[in-house]
Amino acid sequence: MSLKEQKTLILGIGNYLMGDEGVGVHTALQLQDMDLPDYVEVVDGGTGGFHLLEYFENHEHVILIDATLDGNQPGNIRLIKPRFAKDFPRAMSTHDIGLKDMVSALQWMEKMPDIRLFVVSIESIQQQGIEMTKEVKAVIPDLMHRVLQLAHDIEKEKISQGKLLESVML
Repeated sequence: MSLKEQKTLILGIGNYLMGDEGVGVHTALQLQDMDLPDYVEVVDGGTGGFHLLEYFENHEHVILIDATLDGNQPGNIRLIKPRFAKDFPRAMSTHDIGLKDMVSALQWMEKMPDIRLFVVSIESIQQQGIEMTKEVKAVIPDLMHRVLQLAHDIEKEKISQGKLLESVML
């Protein structure tokens, strides 16, 4: 068994060229421009698929950011902790099948990391354009704050588990 990366992976998923559908990528790109703690790694995952498998295999904790066509108010943010492919929202955006298939593959290989998924509700998939609607664009600062807070909470949890393990070994 290989050692997993200790950093929490923040992975933005979506098609940057399809408006609101690219909210995950837009968010990841803005996070990459920030001065971030050394315990996080941010990746623009594009439209997902099996080329992202290595990232999931090599990280113990993954925070995904993606758009969803779930019928909620555009810009609505939800945090989901999926354990199985079936736990992902039914109406995720255009790369839905690849992401669910990848999660199934990770389970089959017994390499499933701890995944937390932030989904942002969108109304529709716009064709050809990097501009997001004002409703979705307006929630990105709050989304970034929530993502970084979750990464911080995961880090605190890892530290406390390490201290617990250390005290048990003494």
